[in-house]
Amino acid sequence: MKIKAHQLIESIEFKKLVRTRWTVSFVLLFFLFLNYYGFILIIALKKEWITQKLGNFGNYGLYAGASVILFSWLLTFLYVFWANRYYDQEVEVLKSKLESENR
Repeated sequence: MKIKAHQLIESIEFKKLVRTRWTVSFVLLFFLFLNYYGFILIIALKKEWITQKLGNFGNYGLYAGASVILFSWLLTFLYVFWANRYYDQEVEVLKSKLESENR
């Protein structure tokens, strides 16, 4: 059954898809902020820990900074995986229900 754009926007499926996307985005954003601001707080509050040597070539701060970058990559990967696996499929289903406006 083909529907018009305003009907699609008001549908339960569309609203559920939008709500799910916002939920996933805010959960990942929460972890991203926790990651970045946690790192900044550690630098501000535990300076003596951050500057301790770890191995021959670095200190805890160097490895913590690298882990912040790697964790943000992981969050990006999780979002892309979710979007490709679930979100894009649901968008295609909704697009297939949409009647062409040019008719």
